[in-house]
Amino acid sequence: MSHYKTTLPDEAATQALGKQMARVLQPGMTVFLHGDLGAGKTCLTRALIHAAGYSGHVKSPTYTLAEPYQVTLQNKPASIMHFDLYRMGSPEEFLDAGFREEFHAGQVCIVEWPEKADGVLPEPDIELFLRIAAHGREVELRALSDKGFACLASLQFAPVL
Repeated sequence: MSHYKTTLPDEAATQALGKQMARVLQPGMTVFLHGDLGAGKTCLTRALIHAAGYSGHVKSPTYTLAEPYQVTLQNKPASIMHFDLYRMGSPEEFLDAGFREEFHAGQVCIVEWPEKADGVLPEPDIELFLRIAAHGREVELRALSDKGFACLASLQFAPVL
């Protein structure tokens, strides 16, 4: 499957999608999260990180730009680096911070506001778009690599209605 689209009626459904994604992500993957402020990007990421076994507080990296988490993915120890690039002024800031080195085979990188580092980020395996709709959120996932296709093919998600 290369494309998946559905409606998330509430925050619980957004969290449920994050939990399902935690079950199918593999180390080395990159996920871009697109959406306006308040669309649910951090909510989804927080649920994903908790579902992957992290028991502490998952904060939005709005001011720190990046937060690491040690988790379990597919029954193996792994790490997730959660980026929030909203406050970044230019793609060069991303490079200057050394963030490019975080994208490697042993880590999942989840990037909110990837357009802020356009041209310097590696290509994503999955792009996820969240849009505020009349009744909840519209979500669209697009697979852009073999790992992304496998991930979406394994995703078993039915929104909470």
